[in-house]
Amino acid sequence: MPEHCLKKKIWIDLDNSPHVPFFIPIKKELEERGHSVFLTTRDSYQTCDLANYYHLDHRTIGKHYGANKLLKVLGTIWRTLQLAPIILKERPDLSLSHGSRALIILSALLGIPTLLFFDYEYISMLPFLKPLLGVAPEAINDPNISKHFKRGLRAYHGLKEDVYVSSFRPDSSILSKLTLTTNDIVATIRPPATEAHYHNPESERLFSEVIEFLGSQPGLRMVVLPRNAKTQKDLLYRSWPTLCEAGKIIVPEQTLNGLDLIWHSDFVVSGGGTMNREAAALGVPVYSIFRGDIGAVDRYLSATGRLTLIQSVQDVRSKIRPIKRPRDREADFCDRTVLTEIMTAIDECISFRST
Repeated sequence: MPEHCLKKKIWIDLDNSPHVPFFIPIKKELEERGHSVFLTTRDSYQTCDLANYYHLDHRTIGKHYGANKLLKVLGTIWRTLQLAPIILKERPDLSLSHGSRALIILSALLGIPTLLFFDYEYISMLPFLKPLLGVAPEAINDPNISKHFKRGLRAYHGLKEDVYVSSFRPDSSILSKLTLTTNDIVATIRPPATEAHYHNPESERLFSEVIEFLGSQPGLRMVVLPRNAKTQKDLLYRSWPTLCEAGKIIVPEQTLNGLDLIWHSDFVVSGGGTMNREAAALGVPVYSIFRGDIGAVDRYLSATGRLTLIQSVQDVRSKIRPIKRPRDREADFCDRTVLTEIMTAIDECISFRST
């Protein structure tokens, strides 16, 4: 790398839990190339818990303001103002995020070039604000999206989850942590994101049907990962107390390595995108109960047989196969292609900033 590209300060904002594992290998690569990286986090879902689990040095600024659209807008503005003194002090040369609106707004106001990662084409772009570069999976092949970025859109081959799956090594100790045995049929379940702007209430009906159906299967245990304790966790205990007391439903009390949990599951059912794609990247059977607009990545995974879309209550019982799956004990997840392509896009932004 040319001398003028070295030792840049880069700001990464982690405002949702999937962003934590995604940016860890990127941060490591940047630091190995001589750059300094500082992290901010938003107190939403398990973002801060995951950052602490991975021993990341981060500053928590702001929180999630629920499903109300007005509160979301006001919360974003308030978080932008909260971040401003820190960013003015740090004076980063480049900012990176996977959809942080506060980062995009503040970077535009302060003249900081920003690179925006995304893997769902139905996200709402902020009007009048253009990040320097957009980076997305090649499955999102829409030239109209390029106009939202000053230098256009760059594509990578594969899934964003491939960035961190490439360094995954299974750890079977997770089974004992959850009181699971090798004889159990294990289903990992993620409820729908009820507070997201793209939420469709039909997903909640599918989630309830999944719990009822799997709860009746002998030898099957569900590890359910609520998105928040106040609503989804309480709802589980209120709605299915018998299944919870019998250990058919397990709600982890501690932060877990999501990839380990998925790998040691026989199948996954999720109302969101990231866990579905993590399972697909690991080759674990996965069923999506997401009922918003189906993105290009999920359509691609469905067309190639790596993801099954559950679109009705009838699909729950006709398509989900609650059986043990064979494990490939020599599975190799070491393909770094996606990480290499992403680092090339970041280098392009760094070089642009240096000229």
